[in-house]
Amino acid sequence: MNARIVSLPTVSDPTGNLTPYEWHDVPFEPHRVFVLHDVIQGARRGGHAHRTLEELIIAVSGSFEVVTLDEHGYHHWHMNRADQGLYIPPHVWRHLQDFSGNAVALVLASTPYDPLDYIRDKDEFIASLPKSDEDYFSRRAHAVSLEELQRMGR
Repeated sequence: MNARIVSLPTVSDPTGNLTPYEWHDVPFEPHRVFVLHDVIQGARRGGHAHRTLEELIIAVSGSFEVVTLDEHGYHHWHMNRADQGLYIPPHVWRHLQDFSGNAVALVLASTPYDPLDYIRDKDEFIASLPKSDEDYFSRRAHAVSLEELQRMGR
């Protein structure tokens, strides 16, 4: 399964919007909630994958970018809406970057904190990705090989 945007129901009226975060709207049963805030300009957060944990990342204020990596390659997600969350399934590398000054990220997690669930070594993570002729890394290696051949006039 790949990361994807999940739209959350919102009630709007002339005075503004209300987006309730109800568990039945989340693709898993949350067991932990945490908030990223006051992130220093230029800092990155995350830089890991999880073996079993699922997350829903919501920009409740401001904006930031989430970069994910899976067997299909890198994906960039601009988060700036409180009524949308980025669902990240297990075995997807992620980091958050480019936080605006007022950014607040609300993260719903499917399990309590478990340090053994983290994959913090990116090389280990890449080695664990499913292998196929159609995966991102094989396509990229093939494309580079073709480019090199073309430069050599072959």
